[in-house]
Amino acid sequence: MTKTADKIILGVLALMLIGMGGVFITALSTDQATSQTSSNEITQEKAIQMALEAVPGVFQKVEIEDENGKDIYEVEIKEGTITKEVKISFSGKILSVEAEDDEETEIAITGTALKRASAAALAYIGEGRVTDSEIGDEEGYYEIEITLQNGNQVDVHLDESFKVLSTEYEDEED
Repeated sequence: MTKTADKIILGVLALMLIGMGGVFITALSTDQATSQTSSNEITQEKAIQMALEAVPGVFQKVEIEDENGKDIYEVEIKEGTITKEVKISFSGKILSVEAEDDEETEIAITGTALKRASAAALAYIGEGRVTDSEIGDEEGYYEIEITLQNGNQVDVHLDESFKVLSTEYEDEED
């Protein structure tokens, strides 16, 4: 009878250990899934690559800076005799480009993004032609400048999804 009781106890203990192992493995995989979903951040190498695409030149250094309570990459690129700082969010958005004398430099929209932003802006305004563009504008992610048929200009500010956020009309004299 003792051997039977010992076998039952050992069997119950073995089942408990197996069950606890399953719980442990489940906890580990849940933890890994959580860390994978929060890893939408770009690497420093990607930030450097993005900065060099925005400002052709020679990479100098990259730092992580706090801007308005959020960490960003600040990448310095030497373009000729001027050093420019390209600020990039951890999610991969170019926030601004500043020359070392703190003057902001506009970055033109290119490629498919330019086509989509232009089409959205022209559809919203209903007339004119695109005469300038900027990425990382202070009023929106994209800015499209449209010259109207009467010669006046309108800046159309768009978000990352090419949705119009606001417009700013300027007279020809401005």
